[in-house]
Amino acid sequence: MEKEIIALQLAHILGEEFTPEDLKQKLEQPKHSSHGDIAFPCFFLARHFRKNPQNIAEDVSAQLNHPIFADTEALHGYVNIFLDQSFMTDHILRRATHIDYGRHRFGNGERVVLDLSAPNIAKPFSMGHLRSTIIGNSLGLLAEYCGYKPVKINYIGDYGTQFGHLLAAYERWGDKDTLQENPLKMLSDIYVRFHEEAKQNPSLTEAGRDWFKRLEEGEEEAAALWSRFRELSLEEFDKIYKQLDITFDLTRGEAYYSDKMGETIAILEEKGLLEQSEGALVVRLDEYDLPPCLIVKSNGTTTYATRDLTAAIDRYRAYHFAESLYVVGNEQILHFEQIRKVLEKAGFPWASSMKHISFGMMLQDGKKMSTRKGRTILLEDVLEEARERAGGNADIGTGAVIFHDLKHQRQNDVEFSLDDMLTFEGNTGPYLQYTYARAVSLTEKADFDFRTDLKDGSAWELVKQLHLFPDETERAFYQKDPSIIARYLLKLSKHFNQYYANTKILQTDQTDQRLTLVQAVITVLKKGLHLLGMKPVEKM
Repeated sequence: MEKEIIALQLAHILGEEFTPEDLKQKLEQPKHSSHGDIAFPCFFLARHFRKNPQNIAEDVSAQLNHPIFADTEALHGYVNIFLDQSFMTDHILRRATHIDYGRHRFGNGERVVLDLSAPNIAKPFSMGHLRSTIIGNSLGLLAEYCGYKPVKINYIGDYGTQFGHLLAAYERWGDKDTLQENPLKMLSDIYVRFHEEAKQNPSLTEAGRDWFKRLEEGEEEAAALWSRFRELSLEEFDKIYKQLDITFDLTRGEAYYSDKMGETIAILEEKGLLEQSEGALVVRLDEYDLPPCLIVKSNGTTTYATRDLTAAIDRYRAYHFAESLYVVGNEQILHFEQIRKVLEKAGFPWASSMKHISFGMMLQDGKKMSTRKGRTILLEDVLEEARERAGGNADIGTGAVIFHDLKHQRQNDVEFSLDDMLTFEGNTGPYLQYTYARAVSLTEKADFDFRTDLKDGSAWELVKQLHLFPDETERAFYQKDPSIIARYLLKLSKHFNQYYANTKILQTDQTDQRLTLVQAVITVLKKGLHLLGMKPVEKM
């Protein structure tokens, strides 16, 4: 509200060359409260008006006038605006205590498809897969909160050359009884062994290629083994998803498209895009300074790219999405750029709506986790230990693991540390859970009437933090980065705990108003935790 009012007044003062929408984007929140609540920098206006920014700020400050402004000042080229605290506090508390506070409708019910999690069958669900799973889940929750209809797809890795390697490994070292008792451990062990021995014995790699070719051709033995590996893997994955409280609208593997890629190849051929290259079929992308996209290998087998192209076409036919988000690590940037450009060349206008939501790696001692190299930490083990360290409370333990990941900016790498996750001090999930429980306990100690006429200057910084929540949910969605919400919740919790430590809340003439403020904090914390995929805890 106040930013719109300021932007409209600025547009009137500065002239028709400047639109309210553009001016609103220029408004800033001062780092220091002594510089006001909202600041407008005038430096970009110096060339236009041929005046010193400070002189421009003085002219603008003198003309700004509205009942919600307590004062304005020109300082160092900025117009600093001080809001009427009583009016704004009343306005903010009325909104912030509403269950839908921070919700937007700009999505207009359009669909956003999210490709997330996507573990490979026959491999344990490691910490390395956590990032895609919880970043994608949070983005789905943010999309829904912004008025979209999210469609979460778990695109299981159940096809490709690596499964030929696995089948070759099982032929040599597999055991039916061990497979039934502990499927993912056994399959992971023989997969690691395969790649270790293949370094000295190249014939193993060739045997793996042969097994994958047999699988693609539908050979009975290969298909039966692959199907068993897939079934056992999905059962194990579901246990993890239940602990994380994550569900999907569709679980579909790459293999689903094994008999549908012919149409995609035919489309590319019809468009004249396929070219021979050393016996393989590729789509050249020279005009984009990208390497060719491999569609069919020289031995006649298809590729990951062929399946992703087919899946993209299938998803648009099914959902007519406004956006299609691929929540996949940074190492796949080139792959998704190739996919998008191939689809654009093939004449699919919706290809521009496909976005690779890349993210950094989960590191262990500074190194990437790798199943192939036998260097991995199982998520199941981490969740169990986190629960035990949290005194048996699964919500606190799981929330700690989720928040430790999501508090990092999406593109950054994350160093795994269970000790850092579970401390109750600092920037952690347990700190947020403790703050929420503390706020709830206050409202349980006394009955109170809903009163928004709070006269308490010490509450102003906390009130302003509450006011930021709608902007932060919108920004987090547009930037596709849940860490914006995570960092916001930490700031809100810090301001609340400072207020709690320095203010008598109960048994005063402002108790109703202060508990109404506390209730607003509870509402926003609960919604923010939900958007991260965490459950609030009312007692700790």
